[in-house]
Amino acid sequence: MASEVSERRAREANMKTVISQKLIESGEREKLRELLKTRLIECGWRDQLKAHCKDIVKKRGAEHVTLDEIVKEITPQGRAMVPDSVKRELLQRIRTFLAQQANM
Repeated sequence: MASEVSERRAREANMKTVISQKLIESGEREKLRELLKTRLIECGWRDQLKAHCKDIVKKRGAEHVTLDEIVKEITPQGRAMVPDSVKRELLQRIRTFLAQQANM
């Protein structure tokens, strides 16, 4: 059973690598990044995260906080704040891309 799990994980890792490579080679990855950036700005995510960063710096003082500490603190919250609609849209775009690749 443990070998089945490790085999499945290996296949999944390989599949993720192949998908990532296809996205990069086709230029689709950059298009998805731009779409994500646009959607996050449109929904106010970027402004909310920026305000949260300012709060952290204000509370601790600029001389007592590093960029790495801010990133470490805001990353989980930032990921959780991404609207489900944005996640669904990106996932659908990836699925469409993969379907087109499969038909080639």
